[in-house]
Amino acid sequence: MSWNIFRIFAAASIALFLAGSIFALTGRRRAAAGLLTAGTAVLAAFICGLWTSLGRPPMRTMGETRLWYSFFMMLSALLTYLRWGYKWIPSFSLVVATVFMVLNILRPEIHDESLAPALQSLWFIPHVSVYIFSYSLLGCAFLIGCAGLVKKTDSYLPSADTLVYLGTAFLSLGMLSGSLWAKQAWGTYWDWDPKETWAAVTWCIYLIYIHLRITRPKCTKTLYTILIVGFIGLQMCWWGVNYLPSAAESQHTYSEAPAR
Repeated sequence: MSWNIFRIFAAASIALFLAGSIFALTGRRRAAAGLLTAGTAVLAAFICGLWTSLGRPPMRTMGETRLWYSFFMMLSALLTYLRWGYKWIPSFSLVVATVFMVLNILRPEIHDESLAPALQSLWFIPHVSVYIFSYSLLGCAFLIGCAGLVKKTDSYLPSADTLVYLGTAFLSLGMLSGSLWAKQAWGTYWDWDPKETWAAVTWCIYLIYIHLRITRPKCTKTLYTILIVGFIGLQMCWWGVNYLPSAAESQHTYSEAPAR
């Protein structure tokens, strides 16, 4: 399995998920669930095949993390649809997942088969996987926040709460495992480089949401807005920091230099 055939799997996954999204919008829940599951499974099959061919977890490069995000975004949308029945969530999530898959097709230079020494750690898989999964959960929360602002209703908040609580929990696990990994690889738990700083900022944004949800549960517009701001923070933490001047000296990079 290689990136050369990714477009085939991406097209099949998008087609199945699109069909499932249409069935969801028309209220055909069983057919929708089956097609959405199939679309997610196709992307999972490519990840498994790529993992086997590379001989390492495909979590090293920006392209590989985009791949995982597309998969987890589909999975989170499927679970959200099955749990709360939002007919629009699969289609909106598909747009997000498709953007990242298309970027991977258009930017083949971001794929690198090497694995830096710092990444050869037992913390590698749990750290990256829980982080990307938390990004997908909070991505669904972002979509719910947008829908809540547009429809001006607080009926979406309970589901947003669940996604934020779970997403923040996984985000916290990602930060904890990253700190333990950093201690092992670099001798320090925290270094306040750009990525770590933005990780802390993003984490605090979601803690603010949780705090306000408990203390001021009727501030609907503010809560939905925080979900949007938090998602922007996630993007900055994930890839936006790579465009900062200080990123050149960061140990968190998806280039040839060691990353974590």
